[in-house]
Amino acid sequence: MGYSSLAACVADLEKNGHLIRIKEEVDPYLEMAAIHMRVFDAEGPALFFENIKGSEFPAVSNLFGTLDRSKFMFRDTLDHIKKLVDVKMDPTAVLKNPFKYIGSSAVALGALPWKKKSNAPILYGKTQISKLPQIVNWPMDGGAFVTMPQVYTEDISSPGIMKANLGMYRIQISGNEYIKDEEIGLHYQLHRGIGIHQMKANELGRPLKVSIFVGGPPSHPLSAVMPLPEGLSEMIFAGALGNRRFRYFYDEEGFCISADADFVITGTVYPNETKPEGPFGDHIGYYSLTHPFPLMKVHNVYHKKDPIWSFTVVGRPPQEDTSFGNLIHEITGAAIPKEINGLQAVHAVDAAGVHPLLFAIGRESYTPYHKVDRPQEILTIASQALGKNQLSLAKYLFIGAIEDNPALDIHDVAGFFTHILERIDLSRDLHFHTNTTIDTLDYSGDGLNAGSKVVFAAAGSKKRMLATEIPNDLDIPRPFNQVKMALPGILVVDGADFSSYEQEEIILDNWCNAMREINFNGIQLIVLADDAAYTAENINNFVWVTFTRSNPAYDIYGVNSFTKYKHWGCRGPVIIDARRKPHHAPDLIKDEVVERRVDRLGTKGGSLYGII
Repeated sequence: MGYSSLAACVADLEKNGHLIRIKEEVDPYLEMAAIHMRVFDAEGPALFFENIKGSEFPAVSNLFGTLDRSKFMFRDTLDHIKKLVDVKMDPTAVLKNPFKYIGSSAVALGALPWKKKSNAPILYGKTQISKLPQIVNWPMDGGAFVTMPQVYTEDISSPGIMKANLGMYRIQISGNEYIKDEEIGLHYQLHRGIGIHQMKANELGRPLKVSIFVGGPPSHPLSAVMPLPEGLSEMIFAGALGNRRFRYFYDEEGFCISADADFVITGTVYPNETKPEGPFGDHIGYYSLTHPFPLMKVHNVYHKKDPIWSFTVVGRPPQEDTSFGNLIHEITGAAIPKEINGLQAVHAVDAAGVHPLLFAIGRESYTPYHKVDRPQEILTIASQALGKNQLSLAKYLFIGAIEDNPALDIHDVAGFFTHILERIDLSRDLHFHTNTTIDTLDYSGDGLNAGSKVVFAAAGSKKRMLATEIPNDLDIPRPFNQVKMALPGILVVDGADFSSYEQEEIILDNWCNAMREINFNGIQLIVLADDAAYTAENINNFVWVTFTRSNPAYDIYGVNSFTKYKHWGCRGPVIIDARRKPHHAPDLIKDEVVERRVDRLGTKGGSLYGII
């Protein structure tokens, strides 16, 4: 099959018990997001909001809220898509097994974008930005945002859909200094496809045409967020995944229009024009703050007849984008590791906010005639990973060798930490990248996009048994002496608030010196936290606090530490200071009044009765 529209998808999901309708009037300010998060947490259905305060248009969310529902939507094409991704990564696979790919090759050929010549449904009507659902997800957000957009741009020096970029970048449509209905804000990093297009336009002193598609078949937003191999068009992928060619045309002003979208916003971004964008509650679990980002001058807002607005909610994982990630992994499988020689597996840990923490497994084959007992090739692999696409946003990279345990699982967070800490030599195997770039959304560094990275590499035989209980004779000195066991070999302690780096460097150096003679007996990592009990309560809390609230070069210390030939190491446990710092962004905290309002939908007679 294949959906011709978002409405067709909604009807199919509803028919098969994957979607329910919210009939009560809901407020786009916080309430819709709160409903969405409550249902997502309950692993509930997709949601169709029929009656949105202040807007004539209905909305849908949580389409991708579970992997099972995503597989249901793409049940006819998923296997073919997996094969196509395999072929793109290794075209010789077709030559080796041509019969395996016959059906998939036909799908690929039928997925080429189709330029329409007649009137399309999207030209049914026009509206204004202010009449769209003004959805605000978190109390401190700077305004309403589009959270499920497909942002289309072309290379100004090589135009055309085959070299275009379709990405999912957040769009602020109200608030701050934006002129109502005339201006909106775009947020993206320059290394992304749209950023490259803008830089080229800036160099030529020309405005960049931008088209923002909302809605359409579900294959379209998924294609916008997919980490596709270089050279594979998002529009071709959308056509193959949706079993329906990506239909498009150009309007009278030269903007590319998705014929099957529910809404299309067109506009121009002029060289070096910015306005403050944000704050915005983001997927790391904190607000990204207000910064100047590109300004888009709105030209038109098209919509089809009876359109449906599509949105999602991001925040501390897991959220719907977690399920997006699961679906992406389902499709790509081992595609990304194939791009780096020797890389066997890689996993951005969702519970840690995705980008802050990366697990990887590599192969040690530099000296196959010698038994390897220290990291060698995996250090090269680590360097390649930290320079590769989205992986380059990682702040902490833990990497092990496949030879040490062929069954090592990058998705077993506790088990992976155990494997690394059993083998790592802390005097040798920590490798820092200082004064470098990190994720724009990560405020643990010392400026926007600025921070550091560290690689924890371990290869060779098991060197130690990790403690699974706090040693009875462990006497950690003040001020950090409230101790909890988080994982084997890992302690979390609290006891004092962070003041400033100048003061804390003295305090922590003295604290580390005071522990030089302690026998830590199987303890390899100590995390300083504001609340040790909360941090050690479960694995999700531990990785979120530890890796979102620390900047490696600033916040890593060690017992019996030293620097030799520019290399830092320690002979006792390594210490990560994951306390809140004055420059950190605020946590995302729900509005309790709104949460109580949502409760009414779960009472008998409410649309969510039996779900929340």
